Amino acid sequence: MSILPSSTVGRKIVMAITGQVLVLFIVFHIAGNSSLFFHKLNAYVTALYTLPWFVWGGRIVLVAAFALHTWYGSLLKLENHAAKPEPYAVTRFRKATISGRYQIWTGVAVAAFLIYHLFQFTFQTTNPSIAAETHVDALGRPDVAMMVVKSFQQISISGVYLAALVALGFHLLHGIQSSFQTWGLNNDRSLPIIERTGIATSVILFLWYIAIPASILTGLLR
Repeated sequence: MSILPSSTVGRKIVMAITGQVLVLFIVFHIAGNSSLFFHKLNAYVTALYTLPWFVWGGRIVLVAAFALHTWYGSLLKLENHAAKPEPYAVTRFRKATISGRYQIWTGVAVAAFLIYHLFQFTFQTTNPSIAAETHVDALGRPDVAMMVVKSFQQISISGVYLAALVALGFHLLHGIQSSFQTWGLNNDRSLPIIERTGIATSVILFLWYIAIPASILTGLLR
């Protein structure tokens, strides 16, 4: 018997769990990257890679969460489409939000950006002339800070990140609320709290992430 859920409810639960795992990573990721503001990014990355079990364990969990989230998100979208293949003469969106209606497309945009992001900062193949692997700082550490700064000094790269972060913000706007509602937290008392929390979290994460390229473009970070 398959351990993977075959019901719509089961798939939504997997979506909720994997989505919340990915949100936790998003928070952890930007918290670590914010060390750039204190000129500690190279130290942070070096310390992180002294824990290979943590790095690789985290990567395995993230790949599994991302794959399941993408797979079941696509299945649910196809199931919803199959349930109502003919478009309505008049489309009415009562409680549906823009972020909810375009959730699948913001997800696609985030996934495409993630591939680019990995090639840029993890595999370091998009701009080999500034790759941290081939440049070291004064202490002999891979100069990740230099790579990040020089990358975001290019308006085109910062523009791509801005567009991706807008897509991520809209995806989280619906996703965070939806993941908690999946657990049944959608009564009249809890729903407004969940909605406000989802909005606040999405806005904070968007501003937190965009602060790095914005600070570099404006010269606040060099």
